[in-house]
Amino acid sequence: MKYGLQMFSVRDVTEQDMEGALRQVAEMGYASVEFAGFMGHPAEQIKAWLDQYGLEVSGTHTGMALLTDELLEETIAYHKAIGCKNIIVPYEKFATKADIDAFVDRVKVIEPKLKEAGITLQYHNHDHEFKPNEDGLIAEEELLQRTDILLEVDTYWVYAAGKDPVEFLKEHKDRIQVIHLKDGKGGHTCASLGQGIAPVAEVRKAALELGLDMVVESEGLEPTGMEEVKRCIDFLKAEDEKDGI
Repeated sequence: MKYGLQMFSVRDVTEQDMEGALRQVAEMGYASVEFAGFMGHPAEQIKAWLDQYGLEVSGTHTGMALLTDELLEETIAYHKAIGCKNIIVPYEKFATKADIDAFVDRVKVIEPKLKEAGITLQYHNHDHEFKPNEDGLIAEEELLQRTDILLEVDTYWVYAAGKDPVEFLKEHKDRIQVIHLKDGKGGHTCASLGQGIAPVAEVRKAALELGLDMVVESEGLEPTGMEEVKRCIDFLKAEDEKDGI
């Protein structure tokens, strides 16, 4: 089974040694990476490292600040150069109705331009999108009802918000292509896969049944990012072995 890694998980390495980080995660057995910034490296260099270590790029976490009118074409060009077809907005506060309205309006402007370039636009949730904001709105519901944006479902944050991540995936499978497979110990305390209380094994099985791509994210740097993501891939290899994959 092929699994991806969100490179934020090893930010303690990427900030100083992007190439070394890519090499190490490839050696562990990750098949693809999802970037959380490029640390100033030009697209040609990133693409060369991906090719060198046999990695695909599944997507990038790219904030709305890089999707303004002034920067959109540059952002698209960078993604095309590295062979990336998915831009994922990693976080928005959505504190008020005005925040949601502004985001929805901007999505309606940029999504057609990205689609024309062969790039999908997705949104990565935390837990606050499932709770009423200052104006009583549930941001995740607003995005589902008012936009066509795809959802990169962070399954731990769905769980932390008090929802069943497996049921959420099944309910919204038509809006989902990729998930974050993540574990945690409750609240905002994350953990390596299999070392928390989230239903990681069940989420993995549901993703397999639904044909969803899985990207691992482990945020704690405990004691280092590389050690965390090694525990995660070892957990997944063991699950694959149980399933005869």
